Amino acid sequence: MAKIYRDEDADLSILEGKTIAIIGYGNQGNAQANNMRDSGCKVIIGNVRGDPFWEQAKEDGFEVYEISEAARLGDVVHMLIPDEVQAQVYREQIAPSMGAGKVLCFSHGFNIHFKQIVPPRDIDVVMIAPKAPGAILRRAYQQGSGVPGLFAVEQDASGNAKEIALALAKAAGLTRVGVIETSFKEEVETDLFGEQVVLVGGVSELVKAGFEKLVEAGYQPEIAYFECLNELKLITDLIYEGGIEGMMRAVSNTAEYGGRTRGPMIIDDRVRKTMDKILKDIQNGEFAKEWIGEYQRGAPKLRKARETAKDHLIERIGRELRKWSGIERE
Repeated sequence: MAKIYRDEDADLSILEGKTIAIIGYGNQGNAQANNMRDSGCKVIIGNVRGDPFWEQAKEDGFEVYEISEAARLGDVVHMLIPDEVQAQVYREQIAPSMGAGKVLCFSHGFNIHFKQIVPPRDIDVVMIAPKAPGAILRRAYQQGSGVPGLFAVEQDASGNAKEIALALAKAAGLTRVGVIETSFKEEVETDLFGEQVVLVGGVSELVKAGFEKLVEAGYQPEIAYFECLNELKLITDLIYEGGIEGMMRAVSNTAEYGGRTRGPMIIDDRVRKTMDKILKDIQNGEFAKEWIGEYQRGAPKLRKARETAKDHLIERIGRELRKWSGIERE
């Protein structure tokens, strides 16, 4: 069983006198910066001048600098801009300031693990990874709680990198619930696999395939939407609250029997072999190479997929039903 590190295992005093430069003020940057400031840390923001995030950070009372200047001023430089732009921003604006004694922090290990960013050996390289979107992280902190998370040490030049990572996790509110120690490798590979096979890729395609099959069979698309998409939230809420078996106890006997006997027909040996291939491509760097190349070409495949998906019948029906039920969120 993994060790859970909580507030009593982390000491904020190790951050006293240090400036934390949060690079980027988007979803995670906003939440982590505010939580850390409320925890008593000195926090500044590095961002592109003039964009909405710059203005929002100023309105929220932060000192905001160009990224290169924030990196120079920060003792801890915490990278919270998108994975696909981190390497270029690091090389051009951050690397010149990363001298001995600095700490480079991430919330996702993609660029370190796949060697898109290669930091100097005389700095600490750590990670704190909240397992929740930024808005939920911030709301939980304000309510006196937190969200679970991970932490990792890639380089320990100072001899105190683990203590620094734990202090940063505490400042962000993660140790209120608990953090688990991991490695950059484990965090990246499990995160990408979970996104692709289950959370983003697998679930989305399963929902669309079920919806399409019912519509092809002549059922009303509105009914198919409710059965294959709308009720998914109810099921995932039950799983979140009580695990898979808790969900099974909460549904009808008919639903449980059908799920237990037919689910394995969907997730069969062929699907599991496909999962093996996806995991191998993550582990050997093929997916990272593919995504980096896609972004450098202007993301044509991703842009085409977005355009195609927004006109799918399930999206058109969903927009109308969400308006009808008052839960539309664009």
